[in-house]
Amino acid sequence: MAKLLRVNMTDLKATYEEVPEVYRYWGGRGLTSMITSREVPPTCHPLGPSNKLVIAPGIVSGTAAPTSGRTSFGGKSPLTGTIKETNAGGLSSQKIARLGIKAIVIEGQPKDPTKYWVLKITKDGTEFLPADDLVGKGMYEVCQRLWEKHGKVAVIGIGPAGEMRMTAAGICVNDQENTAGRYAGRGGMGAVMGSKGIKAIVIDDTGGPGVEIVNKELFERGIKKLTDASLKHDVTKKGGALNTYGTNVLANIMNEAGGYPTRNFSSGRFELTHKISGEAKVEIIKQRNGEGATGHPCHPGCIIQCSDRWPNPDGTFKVSVMEYESVWALGANCGIGDLDDIADLIWLCNDIGLDTIEMGGTLAVAMEGGLLSFGDAKEAKRLLDEEIRKGTPLGRILGNGAVFTGRAFGVTRVPAVKGQNMPAYEPRAVKGIGVTYATSTMGADHTAGYTIAPEILGVGGKADPFAVQKAELSRNFQASTAFIDSTGYCLFDAFAVLDIPEGLEGMVESCAGVLGTNWTVNDILPLGLQILKAERQFNEAAGFTKAHDRLPEFMTREPLPPHNTVFDVPEEVLDEVYNF
Repeated sequence: MAKLLRVNMTDLKATYEEVPEVYRYWGGRGLTSMITSREVPPTCHPLGPSNKLVIAPGIVSGTAAPTSGRTSFGGKSPLTGTIKETNAGGLSSQKIARLGIKAIVIEGQPKDPTKYWVLKITKDGTEFLPADDLVGKGMYEVCQRLWEKHGKVAVIGIGPAGEMRMTAAGICVNDQENTAGRYAGRGGMGAVMGSKGIKAIVIDDTGGPGVEIVNKELFERGIKKLTDASLKHDVTKKGGALNTYGTNVLANIMNEAGGYPTRNFSSGRFELTHKISGEAKVEIIKQRNGEGATGHPCHPGCIIQCSDRWPNPDGTFKVSVMEYESVWALGANCGIGDLDDIADLIWLCNDIGLDTIEMGGTLAVAMEGGLLSFGDAKEAKRLLDEEIRKGTPLGRILGNGAVFTGRAFGVTRVPAVKGQNMPAYEPRAVKGIGVTYATSTMGADHTAGYTIAPEILGVGGKADPFAVQKAELSRNFQASTAFIDSTGYCLFDAFAVLDIPEGLEGMVESCAGVLGTNWTVNDILPLGLQILKAERQFNEAAGFTKAHDRLPEFMTREPLPPHNTVFDVPEEVLDEVYNF
């Protein structure tokens, strides 16, 4: 049976526990949120000793299930003050699961706040190794050094931003090439890891017991259905949209729809989108004919393979991954239209340990405030490398995100909800995603309820992006997403399962096979709503009310070009989302 691994950083002790019945049937986000909601005081300081960092593989992670390598990281967010779950691909989820660990719960704080540790986890137990030689180092060097010392292990780590407790800090997971590019970026959870005195976690699953599957026949039937659906759907199949162009295939689509946020959400179209799109990326990678690649997996067993490896002009490898959100955040949102400049900025974020979405939003707000000009890639790179990395006073302002930076520079046009900067979809042009941004338990977050699927892509049906009655649509997407985030499956599997019923059956059956439950597709929404209810109750106890479920005032007043629309969803519609 899988165990909980509790790590006490005050006493530097680690203990394995039986999984309590209340946590037994959860994984991923469901497990991180259930543990956080039950064990973390909602009013605690996110960077204090009472918060916990919960790391959980999904229900099917570590098995033969396809595209199931997502690791969830949860706790109370120092960026939003809400409950938080953020997840990443890479090597960690499957290795944790194969060691027979249901979740890692990191508690307390070191008695010496300047001391950092590497936590090594193997089949034989845990070790606390001094991290003195890694303190202050960027994640590319950290990953390299840890592989040299420990072999081809999974690495979970933080860069200098996490060490300095910056609330834009993410948690990095290495991939199969040991590249520091897989980030659980949102919500400042890298700062929480830093507050626990952990620079890195090393996971070696050699000789691990593997994952117990209660009903192997049901599990195998389920993964066959899901695999068939994923390899059939136009978005997820081999040679399909994601496999060919990566997530940045959305750039031209959203730009054409007038919902591609540009220059700090002042317009819905960017005149240089054609230069930074997924199609442009693929052409440049082909032309450079070097170490670049498309159709790349972010973790073992991924069959969608939407990742890429971007080359320098001379063909040598530069960075992974040039995905939609990062290219938009550090590109169009900052008025930057050159993929090489954007690649440099992504590399810096990955190395320093910063969420690319939050940092793109922060730089755009700083541009709005006159610190630098829109389109000034050179100064943006300098700010990251010389101010944030070094923790100067200005760097600490920027490293604490868009809302903090807006306050420092007197900027009122800050596109954020509950302290978190918005991702790459304009809510004035796509009203359903605006409802999700406003009401999500975790601040503005597109992955919390991706209504873009029906509103823009026509996946899972078709919805008018300008219609305002979107409470039920957003609620259903938020609940189903909470379930998928608990499975360990990639959220992109949702494209296939929304359109192919057998794929949805397969997703649920594979989870039921592992756990030995009798779940059917009819259980998805109730299970997801159970997670949302626990998260909502935590936030309410922390002081959040319906008044926090609102978009920034400027979006209700300023018409967005080219459609010249405002966010006009009635407040009563927003309040309906959590009437369940």
